[in-house]
Amino acid sequence: MNLHLAKYEMSAGTSRQLPTPTLPEIVFSGKSNVGKSSLLNKLLNRKALARVSATPGKTVTINFYQVDTVRFVDFPGYGYAKRPDAERRRWSELAEGYFAQDRNIALLVQLIDIRHHHSKDDETMLRFLADSGLPFVIVLTKADKLNKTQLNKRLQEVEQEMNFLPEGIEKIPVSSTSGSGIDRLMERINGAVKEKTTIKIIKPKGE
Repeated sequence: MNLHLAKYEMSAGTSRQLPTPTLPEIVFSGKSNVGKSSLLNKLLNRKALARVSATPGKTVTINFYQVDTVRFVDFPGYGYAKRPDAERRRWSELAEGYFAQDRNIALLVQLIDIRHHHSKDDETMLRFLADSGLPFVIVLTKADKLNKTQLNKRLQEVEQEMNFLPEGIEKIPVSSTSGSGIDRLMERINGAVKEKTTIKIIKPKGE
């Protein structure tokens, strides 16, 4: 994946505006102010490809970025209480419409602030992912805000807090400021894309 070819593609405000799923998609999901835009910019080594909002909940569209032969999909942040009811309904229609389509999802990156217990909305999303069978990884953002002892303690706590998930779900602490965990996440993304795009050839018996 050539990150230098990353570019903004389009935004969708309703499910009818979603682009045709022609490329493998890496989906980024999380509550408002969890650091999705900052993470995307760090992954793509850009300062402002994904807009970082000072106002939580401001992004109300699904934003698509073409990265070489892959799409990065930036979901609107959920759980922001001040969003009007009409906007919440539209967000719900947009998200449900996306997952109802036959999208080519290679991996969903679920972001959670490592400093805090996951929210009720986070748990709803995690349970949906676990039931859906979609490949996903949990990224624990803002790891630079904790020292090593605090970080290790929180990682142990997270395992207990998320014991409702199937075993083996990877949890990656990252920092968009220091860059820690970014290489590990990119390896996971590249592996998911490779697995999604690999064509398995089954040879007839006897060959």
